[in-house]
Amino acid sequence: QVRLVESGGDSVQAGGSLRLSCAASGFIFRINSMGWYRQAPGKQRELVATITSGESTYYADSVKGRFTISRDNAKSTLYLQMNSLKPEDTAVYYCHTESVYGWWGQGTQVTVSS
Repeated sequence: QVRLVESGGDSVQAGGSLRLSCAASGFIFRINSMGWYRQAPGKQRELVATITSGESTYYADSVKGRFTISRDNAKSTLYLQMNSLKPEDTAVYYCHTESVYGWWGQGTQVTVSS
């Protein structure tokens, strides 16, 4: 059974930092590209960042230079380090397998206040 469990979401003030984690199980984590997405209230879910099995990364322009995606294959865990947070980063953040299966986690709430 595939499971993606996000954690680390919290309420912080603008300029603060958070580190999100996504614990994966039920599939071969190390060979899968992974991604972080987010969905703000009333908006469509959007791509934040992706990382391939070879650790090549991609970032949305809105987070480039502030967020860092990484992975620990030994722990089957995906991370998102978020620095210099802005109120517009407020959203539910989801972990996703960038594969034909497209599995999703349940999400973790990030709230940034000004």
